Amino acid sequence: MASKAAYKRLTKEYLNLQHSPPPYISAHPSDRNILEWHFIITGPPSTPYANGQYHGTLVFPPEYPFKPPAIRMHTPSGRFVINSRICLSISDFHPKSWNPSWTVGTILVGLVSFMTGEEVTTGSMNTTVEQRKVYAAQSRAYNARSQKFVEEFPEETAENLRMIAEQEAEARVAKFAAAMNGATTTADGAIAPAGPAHGQARVGGIGWSGKKMAIVALVVGYIVLAKFMA
Repeated sequence: MASKAAYKRLTKEYLNLQHSPPPYISAHPSDRNILEWHFIITGPPSTPYANGQYHGTLVFPPEYPFKPPAIRMHTPSGRFVINSRICLSISDFHPKSWNPSWTVGTILVGLVSFMTGEEVTTGSMNTTVEQRKVYAAQSRAYNARSQKFVEEFPEETAENLRMIAEQEAEARVAKFAAAMNGATTTADGAIAPAGPAHGQARVGGIGWSGKKMAIVALVVGYIVLAKFMA
């Protein structure tokens, strides 16, 4: 249970974050426990995490702000071990280095800085840039399947589901277009170009220009349907 000092301080910090959120960060306390905070880091551009969406938690001790919180990440990123405490100077691993003037914003800005670097610590991991990009691309779908994320971030979940529906519709259209052109799709969903004979073929009296018009119409239809369903 939070002390009066912790409750007052965390309430003030939440209001400050609502008014002036740090770049790439959103955070709020749990409705059931003000000592448990949930946050989202949106992967900064020009990093392997660009456009990724990473859910994490801060669990504060009742003595906050005189003791630091435990920090965990729950969305795979290739940078942190999920659900494990992260050892940083701003976390509960180092209470002696903790400064009571530091805030939730200070902690999360420091976490983003560490995330985009390459320093190694307890709770971190080492993966390739390409692996981190794959995790970033999969992060929203992962969060959409996470019960805790869905509970804490209903608006973000709705947006994630809308984006996933659009991506799935576009993938179906790409496969249809490939089939119309006599091409095939590769394992990653890319279209393998057809040979010259396929490119010039006519199906049922419809030339390639006619097929292109049909494909464009189908693309528009799928996208409109996906947005309507959202």
